[in-house]
Amino acid sequence: MLEADSQEGSVKMDYDFDEHEDEDSPYAEVRASVSNIDDPEMPVLTLRLWIVGLGLTFISAAANVFFYMRQPAPSITSTLLVIVAHPLGKLFAYWLPITPYRLPRWLGGGEWSLNPGPWNIKEHALVYMMANVATGAPYAIQATISIDINYGLNLGYWFNTVLILATQLTGFGLAGLCKRLLVYPASIVWPQNLVVCTLLNTLHAEEDEPRGGISRFKYLIYVGTAAFFFYFLPGYLFTALSVFSWICWIKPDSIRVNQAFGIYTGMGLSFLTFDWTEISWITSPLMVPWWAQVQVFTGFVIFYWIMTPALYYTNTWSLSYFPMYSSQLFDKYGRDYNVSMVLTDEKKFNATAYEDYSPLYLPAAYAMAYLMAFALATCVIVHTVLFHGRAILNGFRRMQVEKEDIHAKLMKAYPEVPMWWYLLVIGVFFSLAIVAVEVWDTDAPVWFILLAALIPVVYIIPSGYVYSITGQVVSINIIAQIIPGTILPGQPIPNMIFKSYTLQTLSEGTRFVQDMKLGHYVKVPPRATFIVQLTSTFLVAFIQCGMQQWIFEEVPDICSQRQKYDLTCPHNEVFYEASVLWGVIGPNRQFGAGSPYHPELYALIVGAILPIPFWLWQRRFPNSWARYVNTPLILNGISAIPPATGINYSAWFLVGFIFQYVLRRKNFAWWSKFNYVTSAALDSGTCFAHLNARLSDCQFPNGGHYLSWWGNDVWKQTLDFKGATLKTPPPTGISSN
Repeated sequence: MLEADSQEGSVKMDYDFDEHEDEDSPYAEVRASVSNIDDPEMPVLTLRLWIVGLGLTFISAAANVFFYMRQPAPSITSTLLVIVAHPLGKLFAYWLPITPYRLPRWLGGGEWSLNPGPWNIKEHALVYMMANVATGAPYAIQATISIDINYGLNLGYWFNTVLILATQLTGFGLAGLCKRLLVYPASIVWPQNLVVCTLLNTLHAEEDEPRGGISRFKYLIYVGTAAFFFYFLPGYLFTALSVFSWICWIKPDSIRVNQAFGIYTGMGLSFLTFDWTEISWITSPLMVPWWAQVQVFTGFVIFYWIMTPALYYTNTWSLSYFPMYSSQLFDKYGRDYNVSMVLTDEKKFNATAYEDYSPLYLPAAYAMAYLMAFALATCVIVHTVLFHGRAILNGFRRMQVEKEDIHAKLMKAYPEVPMWWYLLVIGVFFSLAIVAVEVWDTDAPVWFILLAALIPVVYIIPSGYVYSITGQVVSINIIAQIIPGTILPGQPIPNMIFKSYTLQTLSEGTRFVQDMKLGHYVKVPPRATFIVQLTSTFLVAFIQCGMQQWIFEEVPDICSQRQKYDLTCPHNEVFYEASVLWGVIGPNRQFGAGSPYHPELYALIVGAILPIPFWLWQRRFPNSWARYVNTPLILNGISAIPPATGINYSAWFLVGFIFQYVLRRKNFAWWSKFNYVTSAALDSGTCFAHLNARLSDCQFPNGGHYLSWWGNDVWKQTLDFKGATLKTPPPTGISSN
């Protein structure tokens, strides 16, 4: 049974404070995944933690920068590192001497040891935190690559390092200021952490189930191993199981059938795929609560199964000339937009060439994505003020936001991080952002960086509320591009710096909050979490920038399509084109009064109004259906389109229905024991298989060709794969009138 807090307007999972407040969490999902006991004497900042954690983080961070520039690109994930760290930690616990040492009296005189006991769950959680905030290639690296490769301005290693440090760690400081609102409350569950907690608890409780039946650990091994071997079926041997558009195989030349049931560029009405990477594209369906899945899928149906086809088949904005679902941008001839056609040799905008060539045309999925982005930009702020305003005010006044659960009570055993630590981090690393634009020739004024920092400050709390439910950061990409493109038109480098600083600060901030909540669940001392997050993120920036510098100096033809090791920098091309479109061509041409897409701007007004009726209705009728509606969740849940397509939502919802609704209701005992273990096993097994396939190149023999047979070719013979369009542009191009 779903419950709702009439004060906050957020849907809550089923709870009973009176029954559980003394011994466990009020939420069944948390009770199934998180331990309600703690050992305050458990060592955390041990030598083996630093060796294992920093060692794995450094190696994976450097490797991920290398992989980031490759097409196709594998990735070493935090889940993989958690599994690899476990035997290493146990090995150090076995091998290191246990001899105790005493510090000199002037250092406190306390005892310490290289091996203070068994490898424990708190050390293991800290390894995950190191990896989660530091191993991925930083978003700002796209700006540094584009500045160097596309705009011919080599600003050097230290500029890259200073910019990335600023974008990464300003968000860390903001995250610390939000702990009272986004970490302490029991209702802020962060379901993505429940999977991690389940994995950690499973690895550290390897004994057999005392009540009989299979243990979580054995179940993890069996399902993870099965997922590892199964991946090679849809991933290599029988790819039609991944692109399982079987109706399109029957009618390969029918445009409407392929657009409706297609998986590659279609709506995904078939619901079926056997590839876990496709099912979990947006997030694991075993992680997101059922009520949230219903709202995400409702938004998907309304906007992408009803509104998008309606706009497409009425040829609104000339959408019928392009594939319905596509991540490409097009010219008036129906071809991919050639950015170089509108630039001078100096990479400046050429207005005459633009008029002679073509305006930029959006496919249907992109047009809807921008419409949702405009609406979300205002909706999430209004919703947060209306439904969470009281809690935010209480948090700023240092008042208790809501009743404490057992985890908040247990965390009182540890000293909290002083607020001035986080303020100091913000001050230092925001100053580095100013240094980056002032010392190096970027054409970005200081006030520009102040504006870039203001956006994540405004959105960090609203984004945290949405992220804690769906596992997705609020998409403010459109805001981060339109604002600098409007203020400083024709200047792509400031546009890229603004976008990088804004988006990376927000995404890193929410990721840091996520890990703080993980530490809250595992009972890691807050100061240990602070030290580990700050240290790993700071040090990794130097390694990642060094790896980038080495690649650019030693690898010939880097980022070119003829690069023999496939180091073609695929992400950079998209980022560069965006810098041209928004920084050079500019939002005034794309969404201004003379543009056919100008009506999309009215979504800003619609988004601001959208939460108000539900808020008023919920206040008038506290127990009505309106209490379940979360408008930012509906809008943001579908922000992965494009590049996600319909099947990534329909298959995700189908699997979520089975696990989060049917199994949870029919067999709650099994669900509470194995649901999150299943998610962790499928994620880790598939990740291992995917990484193995990429590294060994077994998936891309003979220049990138799969095994040639019907099961790998049938889906490529459909209009779904080829990108079906309802209309063909005339030879002279689409009329802009």
